[in-house]
Amino acid sequence: MTKMNGSCRCGAVRYEVTGHPKRVGICHCTDCRQESGSAFTFYAVWPASAFVTTGETDQYEGRSFCPKCGSRLFSQDSEEAEIKLGTLESAPTELVPTYELWIKRRERWLPPIPGAQQFDQDRV
Repeated sequence: MTKMNGSCRCGAVRYEVTGHPKRVGICHCTDCRQESGSAFTFYAVWPASAFVTTGETDQYEGRSFCPKCGSRLFSQDSEEAEIKLGTLESAPTELVPTYELWIKRRERWLPPIPGAQQFDQDRV
């Protein structure tokens, strides 16, 4: 079974995900842009049962981050864990986005991901 590990910048928070993600996406919404400090967020969603984390996190609007270094890491509820893929230890990843959200906010210079579903706002 596939396992991937990730951490915050300082290493105080670590996580492991097991198996393949349920979905992989990119989001261009204002919240994701502001949170990431970039033009989009690259993430994948696993079942909550496939996600294990160690270390202390803090939260803002349901998004967990390391209180020591500020790295944004994941969002989690009882069913799913959404992982910021830039926090994986190995890069580049073999994970490829299958959809893009909030394309109406995508930068004009950034082309659509070939083969990925395009959503003007959230997934239907």
